[in-house]
Amino acid sequence: MAKKEEKDPAPIEAADDETTESATINGGADDNAELEARAIAQAMQSADASYVPSPSLLASDEPEPLLAQVDGPSLVNFNGKPSVYQAKLVPVALRAKFDVPIHVTAGGSVVEYEISTEDYDISFGVTAEREEGVTNVKESARVDSHLEPVTGKFLVGSVPCALIFSFDNEYSWFREKKVTYKITVTPPRMDNVIKGRRLRAKKALEVVTKDNEEMAERYETSTQKRAEFEADVKKLEKELAEKKKSLDVVLTEENWLEKKRAVRSKQMKLLQKRLDKGWVDEKSEV
Repeated sequence: MAKKEEKDPAPIEAADDETTESATINGGADDNAELEARAIAQAMQSADASYVPSPSLLASDEPEPLLAQVDGPSLVNFNGKPSVYQAKLVPVALRAKFDVPIHVTAGGSVVEYEISTEDYDISFGVTAEREEGVTNVKESARVDSHLEPVTGKFLVGSVPCALIFSFDNEYSWFREKKVTYKITVTPPRMDNVIKGRRLRAKKALEVVTKDNEEMAERYETSTQKRAEFEADVKKLEKELAEKKKSLDVVLTEENWLEKKRAVRSKQMKLLQKRLDKGWVDEKSEV
């Protein structure tokens, strides 16, 4: 099980531009922290400016879930300290796989990792799972982590997301691998959080305003259809009431005819019997 600890922010290297939602940040040679901070801020601004609320948030019957995502992390107890997840010599059995899931809720967080193995290589990859789908941050591939540590750094744009660090030993039929990893998640600076929530709020307002206008049109159409259907139902109810009256008349006549037909049937039998066998009182006179 990974242990989580907090530490003070450390300087980070210069960053390239963001290329995906969870953009990989490649370190520069000049180790200029200010340059990287500027690149991170630009990448965050780009991600927040293209923010679109997820379908589940728009489908929610409550307003709070959308607002919570737009607001991002609370600034009340915000300290900006990184969170560190690490473990040493974790065994990964042969023909097996070991995943380290880390949930990130603050957009603009910078994630750094360092992994190593004892004696043998392993297949390593990173994915970011969101409601919209899965992004490959680092394609899974065999790495010579037993020769030197494998390191990387990337920016998490859209949140919430689950980062999955995968150590895959399924290709090995004979050897267990032992993995050591250290994953550091550094939250965004407070000024970036403040700028980001305003950009997200602006984009979210555009989306919900447009959605509300479309729903207003649909509501008007629905109201018109409801009025038409109600008029049709009233017409049908009136016709049904008239049909019921006609049915009652027909049922009354049917019952009367059934009784009369029964009487006529008896009369026919009795008359035919008299014609065939004569009258009883006539035999007494013979």
